[in-house]
Formats: sequence, C-alpha cells, structure tokens
Amino acid sequence: MDLFEYQGKQFFARYGIPVSDGDAVATVGQAVATAERIGYPVVVKAQVQVGGRGKAGGIKLASNAEEAREHASNILGMDIKGHRVDIVWIERASDIAEEYYASFTLDRAAKLHLGMLSAQGGVEIEEVAATDPDAIAKIHVDPVDGLTEVQCRAWVAAANLNPAATEGAVDILTKLYTAYAEGDADLVEINPLILTPDGRVHALDAKVSLDDNSVFRHPDYEVYDATQVRDAREQMAHERDLQYVGLDGSVGIIANGAGLAMSTVDIVSQVGGKPANFLDIGGGANADVMAGALEVIHSDRNVRSIFINIFGGITKGEEVANGIVQALERVALDAPIVIRLDGTNAEAGREILAPRLSDKLQMQPTMLEAARTAVELARDEAAQAAGTRSLSAAESTIQGAKGGAR
Repeated sequence: MDLFEYQGKQFFARYGIPVSDGDAVATVGQAVATAERIGYPVVVKAQVQVGGRGKAGGIKLASNAEEAREHASNILGMDIKGHRVDIVWIERASDIAEEYYASFTLDRAAKLHLGMLSAQGGVEIEEVAATDPDAIAKIHVDPVDGLTEVQCRAWVAAANLNPAATEGAVDILTKLYTAYAEGDADLVEINPLILTPDGRVHALDAKVSLDDNSVFRHPDYEVYDATQVRDAREQMAHERDLQYVGLDGSVGIIANGAGLAMSTVDIVSQVGGKPANFLDIGGGANADVMAGALEVIHSDRNVRSIFINIFGGITKGEEVANGIVQALERVALDAPIVIRLDGTNAEAGREILAPRLSDKLQMQPTMLEAARTAVELARDEAAQAAGTRSLSAAESTIQGAKGGAR
C-alpha cells in the first residue's frame, strides 16, 4: 500500500519522528481554516501518489488567508500526470538550512535491510546515484540484530552530514528504522530530511509503502487501504482477495504463484504479445477463486485471449481442472482460453479438461507453446474485431448515402 504524503507523516509521527504541523483537507474552506490555526506562512501541497507536484504547480507557499484560498482553489481538482487532486495538505512552512535524503528498504539480493543516507537531498535519489554514487552512504541491517546507535552514528558520519545535524539525524534514523521494521513497511523515505537554521532536524516529506500482507497484524491499516488508488479492474480483484496488477495489453494472465505469474508475463512479452495484467491466484484454484479471476479478466475490454498457467504443487491437478470447469459454467466469456497445466496430478487434470476442449478452450503441453497460442489468438480476435468495426462503418456510410439520395 502506497501512502499519501499526509498519511506517511501521520505514520512517522506514531514513532516519534518530528514532522511539520499540518492537516489534510478536502475543501477550500477547510484549507483556510487550517492555515489560520497553524499560522502563516503555510505550504499548500497536492496529495497525489506521483512525483513532480512542484513543477506541476501542486505545491505553493501562502503568506495570508487570501493566498491560502487562492492556492487551495487552484490545486484542488488539478490533474497531475493523470492523478486528480482531491486532498491538500496544509502545513507550517519551514526554514531550511540544508536538505538530506534518508530511506530504508529491503535488499533482496543481500537478504538484509538497506539504509541509504545522503547529504544531497531534495532531488531524485536516482539522479544522485547516477551522477555522484559516492554521495550516498549505505548500510545493511540484519533484521535479527536491528540498527544500533553505534552503527547509526558511523552511518551519519559516512554520509558527511553537517555536524550540527548529527544528534537529530541519529535520533530520527533510529526511529525511522523502527517504523520500517515494526510497521511492516516495504519502503520508508524522507526527502528532504531538513536541518533548520536553529539546528533542528525533521522530516519535511514522507514516502511510505506498507506490505499489504501484514494487515492482519495492523487492523488500523484499513484506513490506508480505503484510500488506495485503484482502477476498476484492480478494485474488483481487491474485493476478491486476488493479487492483481492491471497492464495495457490484450492477453489476460492467470497463474498460481507470484513467481510463475511474473514468468508468464515475461514469456508472453518474449513471444511478441502484450500482457493485460499480472494475476496471482495463489495456492488455491477452486471454482470460487477461478471464477473471480475470470470475472476480473473479463471486465477488461482490451483482453482478446486468456492464458491460464497453472503448476500444481500442494494444489493437485484434478482440483485445478475441476475449478476451471466449474468456473466456466458460472462466467460467460467472449475471449478464447489457453490452458497449461503441469505439476502434481497434471495428467488427471488434463483428462478432466480434454472433453471440453474447443476453439474457445485450448490446452498446450508447455508454457512456451501456450504463450504463443494465446498471443496468436489475441491477434486473431483483434483482427476480427477490427474487421467487424470496419464493416459496420462501411454499412453506416452506405446507409447514409442512400438516405441522402432519397
């Protein structure tokens, strides 16, 4: 779950990380009232989960009520890279002496947590990494041992922060790691982490991504889930507890297991197709799960074929096959389906599916052959649809000409 800035700051505040005083509001009147409460000057900040807000005019400084009203009026409803601004964050403006960057995420290759700290904050860290990689001090943290104060001080020293920021930075970084670990986050990032002229260090921005698989440990995360930005397909999948990511292709993908689903997306691309989605049904492939997956895929009008790629492990082949058969009886589909079924009891599963095979329901022995077939079917379906549209357009033209002749 990717949090909005205001949610990230609220999350940080739980762990004692100092953030600017402010409030998230949805109306111009609330924006002005908040600005009056916290005192001018204030910053009016668009709340969207995309970068480039400042360049798009989504971050403005207001010195009085008139300016706060004007900026809130202009920013609310603004479109920033396809994201509509429905909420603005009003916060007390901060005096800045220096800007830093700090984050924690997981280094999967090292199987350790990774901390990054730089004296060059306020810009894209990717740019810093590309132009001056030595400006980023990195630290690996064993999740068993955690981050000690001694390690943190050495890390701050390695990043060459202003000595005046050392104590504040050590305090915040220690708390940031706690927030990352205890909060089950995939990423916590402060950019910029600022040093004020009077020597205080605090978080001026917040980027937080939480592991949505940890919600059972954090019931209060439901408030974050409720504000997630999803398209209609993703919302439908979420309601069915399916791991789904919408893409812009024409081959719908259903697989059991995240690794297999990613491999399926890759192989469809490799054989010249365009995946319409990533959809992982997990270990279960019963009728309810499969029907839900097919409903989500079918809701995408760009889908021209569906590739069901199942490797049976704990879930047996005959159970998968029965789930597919029952699901097809419950969901009316237009797109042809290609199935690749392998693994535990795969032969028994294939025997169940065999009597039902047709031009609309095909089965292939390998993942590669199934991908190629699904891509070919998608192209055929797209060509047929284009021909139908062209014929309809021609008929309309002819009918219009006849009407004019009359």
